[in-house]
Amino acid sequence: MSDMVARPVMESQGLALTRIRTLVRHVDSGEAHLVPGRSVGFANICGASSSPQTHNRRIVVKSVPEGAPTHDNFEVVTEALPPLNDGQMLLRTRWASVDPYMRTIEGMGNPKMIGQTMVGGTVSEVLESRASGWSVGDLVVGYYGWQEYVIASSTDVQWHNKDIPIQKWDPNQGPASTAVGILGMTGYTAYFGLLEVGKPRSGETVVVSAASGAVGQVVGQLAKLQGCRVVGIAGGARKCAYCVEELGFDACVDYKAPNLPKALAEATPSGIDVYFENVGGDVLEAVIPLLNPGCRVPICGFVSQYNDMTHATPMQRLQEAGLKRMSRKGGTEGFRFFFWSEPAFLPKTGEALQKLSDWIKHGKIKYRESVSQGLDSIIDAFAGVLRGDNFGKAVIKVA
Repeated sequence: MSDMVARPVMESQGLALTRIRTLVRHVDSGEAHLVPGRSVGFANICGASSSPQTHNRRIVVKSVPEGAPTHDNFEVVTEALPPLNDGQMLLRTRWASVDPYMRTIEGMGNPKMIGQTMVGGTVSEVLESRASGWSVGDLVVGYYGWQEYVIASSTDVQWHNKDIPIQKWDPNQGPASTAVGILGMTGYTAYFGLLEVGKPRSGETVVVSAASGAVGQVVGQLAKLQGCRVVGIAGGARKCAYCVEELGFDACVDYKAPNLPKALAEATPSGIDVYFENVGGDVLEAVIPLLNPGCRVPICGFVSQYNDMTHATPMQRLQEAGLKRMSRKGGTEGFRFFFWSEPAFLPKTGEALQKLSDWIKHGKIKYRESVSQGLDSIIDAFAGVLRGDNFGKAVIKVA
């Protein structure tokens, strides 16, 4: 075994998993190079009959909440994972995302999710691979949900969408956590929602709700790059100060302070040309009278209503207010609910990723993350996102 380098790694929480990277020495023009080869189990190298078994913990949906989700709506399941087959790899989750949409029909709001692993974006490390093109140590951007390990395939997709394959993360783009945040779904949501749906023009007034959150913090800065006057709406003086002093918004209105409609009107003396909707409810009611003719309203979500869907949605309220509904084919005014993964947007995600990454590297866009530690913290972090507790993008450092 003089041409092999063995690297045993003991995993935490009493789980033992040995990883071996075989390095094959090549001679090219008299110069030796070490090239990563296929990763194999320690048991296979030594001729043992089996390799140590990995036990996975995953959080499954136990029931659809009535109101805000609690621990009672989830169950932790522990199970042994089988050995890998050809084409598979063993992943350990490093980062997991928690986002408001997980409370909707796209997540635990769907009764079909009962008994299933809670959905969500993930960044995982390859611990063992029998999949072509994937090596030990690679980082995988996927949609494996709330669990510590997973047996994955190189043909897996994200978001249940065949057009979004799992992605090998390039650390040169940014820290791994950003792959489920500003350099992933939430960044794309801000980018396409504002630039492709909102279509802001220099000199216009752009208002964004949940302004210090995962999407809102990016929307406001993108609007400033377009030459717009930017007004945020956020909960609390500290978050508003962050939007103005750190992110460069022109103003930010605290929706928790008295008389939101009056404060917002004073912050937008020329009315609102683009309103990026993240919240709904009372915030939207304060916005509607200030919308200018020809305004555009990209609707990302309405988090204030996810735990209580008895009120009219933003789509209903805006239609009642007389705004036109824009189609996916485009429009110069009106409103529409959109997804970052629409067919017209997907081919542009590479361009969006590069631009967002470059803007961050050059200090033109800043971001903040709310980091919780360990899988056991994820339920509380999720409930906090729905209450608006998070400051920036909420992520879980699973391992």
